[in-house]
Amino acid sequence: MSKNILLIGGSHGIGLSIAQQLQKDNNLFIASRSKEGLSGLSGSHIPFDATSDDLDISLLPDELHGFVYCPGSINLKPFKMMSLDTFHEDMKINFFSMVKVMKTVLPKLADGASVVLFSTVAVGTGMPFHTSVASAKGAIEGFAKSMAAEYAPRLRVNVIAPSLVDTPLAGRLLNNDKKREMMAERHPLKRVGTAEDIANIAVFLLSDRSTWMTGQIVGVDGGIGNLNVN
Repeated sequence: MSKNILLIGGSHGIGLSIAQQLQKDNNLFIASRSKEGLSGLSGSHIPFDATSDDLDISLLPDELHGFVYCPGSINLKPFKMMSLDTFHEDMKINFFSMVKVMKTVLPKLADGASVVLFSTVAVGTGMPFHTSVASAKGAIEGFAKSMAAEYAPRLRVNVIAPSLVDTPLAGRLLNNDKKREMMAERHPLKRVGTAEDIANIAVFLLSDRSTWMTGQIVGVDGGIGNLNVN
């Protein structure tokens, strides 16, 4: 059966890769600020800024079988240089905006629907300069586990926790060969992630092949979260 899946932020990076993999066999509804990158992609686009807009659920089908929230941020600075506004902004785009959309679409989530959220390896593995983003993503992990418990068995809620992924969001961290090589060497698998690496797991969690998984934080991180091989 073809599934109705809502992607919040699917016009570039990981979200776009997820959409590309899902489009053939599913009905996609992509809510994002821009249509850039969506040319030639099947599915319905809904103009939407997660930080400021209310999602118009009249543009969605009666039932949703999958929900993915992709918007996020990467602010890496020493804590003493991190403003309180940055903490507020990171929490808003990563967590509060997600909660707002989740509340809006919850009545449309069908029995057995799969919810996929995103964290970071830095929540489970303390990393310098990650105080703001790790705080916001940590809130997502706690929220997801509580939601998974509260709504089982009707809904499944899982979280993907990547390490550094080569997307536009991480562009300034990978903008020359030296940085790219240095970041690759930090990982046991000796490369940074690709959008497709993460999308593969998201598509799996949305599929019927993962129906006995909920409340999980799935590390897709080149091994850096659990292994020390350097």
